[in-house]
Amino acid sequence: MIPLSWYLVVAALLFGIGVYGVLARKNAVAILIGLELMFNAVLVNVLAFWRYLQPGETAGLVFAVVIFAVAAAEVAVGLALFIAVYRKFGSSDVDDINLLKW
Repeated sequence: MIPLSWYLVVAALLFGIGVYGVLARKNAVAILIGLELMFNAVLVNVLAFWRYLQPGETAGLVFAVVIFAVAAAEVAVGLALFIAVYRKFGSSDVDDINLLKW
């Protein structure tokens, strides 16, 4: 059996890559991909802890499905917003988009 620490290291690496993607990128789609990586890191943590702490119960799996559904909804809404902003401004660069500008 794979130790719990290996799962936690993989999740930490995924989360770190996601944070870097959100903070360092200017493209809106790349930022959305970074957010998705962070959601997946949380999902890996939830499933790893469920597997090691309560393998017989289904509560961990239900929670993982809820996280997966929230991530899918976030992607759908985020892409719809980015498409609308791209159609209006003609750019997906977040520095070029300033909706509060007069």
